[in-house]
Amino acid sequence: MAARMKLSIVIPVLNEAAVIGGTLLSLASLRVRGHEVVVADGGSEDRTREIAAPLADRVVLAPRGRARQMNAGAAAARGDALLFLHADTRLPANADHLILDSLKKNSWGRFDVAIEGRSALLPVIAFLMNTRSRLTGIATGDQAIFVRREAYPGFPEIALMEDVAFSKAMKRRSPPACLREKAVTSGRRWDERGVLRTVCLMWRLRLEYFLGTAPDELARRYASKA
Repeated sequence: MAARMKLSIVIPVLNEAAVIGGTLLSLASLRVRGHEVVVADGGSEDRTREIAAPLADRVVLAPRGRARQMNAGAAAARGDALLFLHADTRLPANADHLILDSLKKNSWGRFDVAIEGRSALLPVIAFLMNTRSRLTGIATGDQAIFVRREAYPGFPEIALMEDVAFSKAMKRRSPPACLREKAVTSGRRWDERGVLRTVCLMWRLRLEYFLGTAPDELARRYASKA
């Protein structure tokens, strides 16, 4: 079954000219194997679309917002399974085989994550993220969430925590496939803002979300701390 299924990799972007070329080049082998890459741009003002166009199967314009962009990319995709990838994240080798094999039993899943950056704390943070995800069944965007197309409910179009809301909805269908192979993501936001400061901020925002704070308010607080 895995050999017959086609994977669509959806990448939401906004002003990612510095990294999108390298990410798309890393996916070239998957395109050669018949899978597709869809870039969903939220109105970039740099060269993101120009760089992406020759390296992707499609570049679509979408209303700004990660959830809206991912849903627009999914609507344009033609694959049997969808993978949502951040612009600064690289997949493990043979990611397509790992994903499609896991979707024989699960409706959705994610990879473990490794974080590249300057701080020696980043491997610890990645370990805690992976452990928390495995215990709770909640995946984050850094972990390259994937899903069978027929099971895809769309991301809730909220300003923040769309990955958490998506995971909660999908858990009602099936537990996630938690792949131990690692997607490698950039630690740039931790390096820029400070590791402990960023971790504390994200923990606080996540707690407030579970306590009922509106995503728009959480997004405002997140932006104010950037």
